[in-house]
Amino acid sequence: MGRGANRDVNQERVWVEQARRGDMGAFTRLVESYQTPVYNMCYRMLGNAAEAEDAAQETFLRAYTRLHTYDPRRPFSTWLLSIASHYCIDCLRRRRVTWVPLEDLGDGQWTSGSLPAPEEALIQEEARDEVQRLIDRLPPPDRAVVVLRYWYDLSLREIAQVMGTTESAVKSRLFRARRALAQAVRRGDCPYLQPAGGAIG
Repeated sequence: MGRGANRDVNQERVWVEQARRGDMGAFTRLVESYQTPVYNMCYRMLGNAAEAEDAAQETFLRAYTRLHTYDPRRPFSTWLLSIASHYCIDCLRRRRVTWVPLEDLGDGQWTSGSLPAPEEALIQEEARDEVQRLIDRLPPPDRAVVVLRYWYDLSLREIAQVMGTTESAVKSRLFRARRALAQAVRRGDCPYLQPAGGAIG
């Protein structure tokens, strides 16, 4: 990590400490630094711009009122994403939510084949819609783990910190989610998806 990154981390620590002492200006700077990743997290979880905006606002409100519980030894970003993910999980548990299509599950397990450009684009769109419907069936905590792993590229350890669980639990959730998708593909639930290179899951 370069000197610039070190300065950023040190500046962030100063803002957090000032915010914990009641400095609203310092907290506003933290919000400005993290509003985009927090909103994106909420949007990927909830699939709706208006709901994501409300969830992001609620995340920062909860963060401000709980600053006294923040452990400075923990990355502030991880703590903030933890608040956002848990709030979104609560929202998902209260109502059925349409998911944003997954662009990529990160491991090359599903392909749409080689087709001319217009047909290929149509097939890929249908495939994304099918993945969306499959992901929508997952329990909310499994959805959160999938988003954190494949969109935010967090490690198992980082996801465990965000979710407040163990690495083995995260690994189990990812395995369960991938197996559910693979089984649906094998059953033919998703005609536009096909397994690449043999067995999945």
